[in-house]
Amino acid sequence: MFKKFFSSSHTPAAQPAAPVRSSLVDLTKKAARSLQESGLNGQRAAVYLVLDRSGSMRKYYSDGTVQYLAERILGLARNLDDDGTVPVTFFSTEVDGTMTVSVDDYVGRIEAAHNSLGHMGRTFYATALRAVLEQHRRSGTTAPALIVLQTDGNPDDRAEVISLMHEIVGENEEEAVDAFVAFVAFGKKVDFLRTLDVLGLRADHVSLFQADEPEHIADEDLYDGITHEFVPWLLSRQPASR
Repeated sequence: MFKKFFSSSHTPAAQPAAPVRSSLVDLTKKAARSLQESGLNGQRAAVYLVLDRSGSMRKYYSDGTVQYLAERILGLARNLDDDGTVPVTFFSTEVDGTMTVSVDDYVGRIEAAHNSLGHMGRTFYATALRAVLEQHRRSGTTAPALIVLQTDGNPDDRAEVISLMHEIVGENEEEAVDAFVAFVAFGKKVDFLRTLDVLGLRADHVSLFQADEPEHIADEDLYDGITHEFVPWLLSRQPASR
């Protein structure tokens, strides 16, 4: 189920090299290529981004890695969702805040929002995931949800996360939530996420992309890490476009 990518880049410990970053136009093209190579043919999804604000995430906000992740996900969303926006939820011990990035307003927005939210707490996934699932339900869209949850650590609410994964899948197809959760892990301290592969879920609604050095991961690798499992799930939920 899960796919892990390791960065092969070696940079001086004192001053890691800044990643080469693509424009939103180029990101949109790269995401389109990944979706097409995975077999997508016009199917739609509503894309949501959930960002970890636990204390260990501080460096990834300050060096722009999280901002660039948001831009990458916006590029992905432009291929899946017509409105050109991505709702963003920040979490730590609870939901810290929400905002939206759009094709017209995304530059520097993540860092600015993060800086305005104050204290960085612990790592509780489930409250944030439930909030996004409720946001999707209230949106009125008939498209399924792609929830990209970024984290750099194991959750403090493991039992509740496991329970929620079972709720999303449901006991049968009628009870399932029309949502796919794509975890994007920064660093190595996310062994819990690999256990989701052995839960015995009725259906596959979850994937993991793990980047030991997230600041050095190529755009194409990130997109392929998300789409290689999300697209088959999406195709199984919707008829192909005519």
